[in-house]
Amino acid sequence: MDPSGRHFVLVHGAGHGAWCWYKLATLLKLAGHRVTALDMAASGVHPKQVDELHSMSDYYQPLMEFMKSLPADDQVVLVGHSAGGISISVAMERFPEKVSVGAFVASFMHGPDLNLATVYRKFSGVESSMDARHRYEEGQGKPPTSFHWGPKQMQSKLYNLSPPEDLTLATMLVRPHSSYYHDEAGLVNDTALTKENYGSVRRVYVVVEDDCMVKEEFQRWLIENNPVDEVKVISGADHMVMFSKPQELSSCLLGLAEK
Repeated sequence: MDPSGRHFVLVHGAGHGAWCWYKLATLLKLAGHRVTALDMAASGVHPKQVDELHSMSDYYQPLMEFMKSLPADDQVVLVGHSAGGISISVAMERFPEKVSVGAFVASFMHGPDLNLATVYRKFSGVESSMDARHRYEEGQGKPPTSFHWGPKQMQSKLYNLSPPEDLTLATMLVRPHSSYYHDEAGLVNDTALTKENYGSVRRVYVVVEDDCMVKEEFQRWLIENNPVDEVKVISGADHMVMFSKPQELSSCLLGLAEK
């Protein structure tokens, strides 16, 4: 590895895991960079089960532990995809001195003046659950406590432009994801951000124009309400841009790392 290389830390979205970065991680490593792809709690091969998570802080704990373990002089490029944008935002808040840039890839992106509950409410207007399976552990009539991607939803909303073998892989590996909407106060508290910490880190948003899940209109709304330092655009990709356009995403991230 090139000693001048960057350290990329990749954080997956809901129901996915470190496995979803296999193409991008390979490209970044071949370019001479260090790569760490993490499983959030109850995701990928992480041993916890979804019903063991009681808050958003339980979910993103693996990332916080990793950031804490980094040497003081090891600055990373944090990359968050989809719901992974929430986790990297909290990491930027808690460890701003260890982050050179935060890259939000078709992801949720709240901020000091835009709390996560507001973002979720905006997103619920465009979300389609289709054949996703929901669990209602607090009873019917209450918000779902977790959901599991359905194969039809994954094919039409997430992987519609990805190679079919990657969709097959995903249907074998996705896991249920906790829903934290039912505890809005706890959600906002667990993800609170400040201008002093989070706001001191350079942020870049990678807009995925043809995303059928986190639609471009919603991505642009996030940028408008929580402005970033730079906006990149990838076209011809689905929501799982790391599968459908890995070369383009790699080039985009390598360009950020060089600055």
